[in-house]
Amino acid sequence: MILVPTKLVADEESEAPRTAKPADEQKFLAFQIFRIVHTRFILKKKSKEKGNDREMSSTKERTFICIKPDAVQRGLIGKIIERFERRGYKLVAMKMVKATKSHLEIHYQELQGKPFFKDLVNYMSSGPVVAMVWEGLDVVKQGRQMLGATNPLNSMPGTIRGDFSIQTGRNIIHGSDSLPSAEREIAHWFKPEEVSEWDSATTAWVYE
Repeated sequence: MILVPTKLVADEESEAPRTAKPADEQKFLAFQIFRIVHTRFILKKKSKEKGNDREMSSTKERTFICIKPDAVQRGLIGKIIERFERRGYKLVAMKMVKATKSHLEIHYQELQGKPFFKDLVNYMSSGPVVAMVWEGLDVVKQGRQMLGATNPLNSMPGTIRGDFSIQTGRNIIHGSDSLPSAEREIAHWFKPEEVSEWDSATTAWVYE
């Protein structure tokens, strides 16, 4: 039989917790560090996803563009569409219609009471127009800039009106001036099923 001194056993038992305690603290500290890093990673990922969602939502902005009777008669439809396509915007709805006066009176309701209102309605109902919906980043604001000033004589060269028109009464194109106006005008001219949802193969080459 081997006898172990009682004091030695007691010493070993009393020392055991002392050697194990630092190891437990290290494990706990490592776990806390992992939890903090992991939490920050998740929050950063969610923030990035929200940012991507906002960016994707902004690229889905839509505006209403209408090619007026004078531009149709002058054969400018293709040139105007090309301007928007070359810029990178996506056409999601288009139709040629001869709008009624009642339809146009609702469209231009904010201008009722203006001295030119009757002439404007007569002009817009004098022949077919091409109603369109374009989609893309900041398309309402950029669309207005592409159109140029209401008075073509004040429009810069390079804009649609600056390149193709001279008088306000024959300024060839209409574009929504705000997001609320765009939503109202799109709903006025198009049924929901007439506006297409589709993915353009060029999107990755237009947006980062």
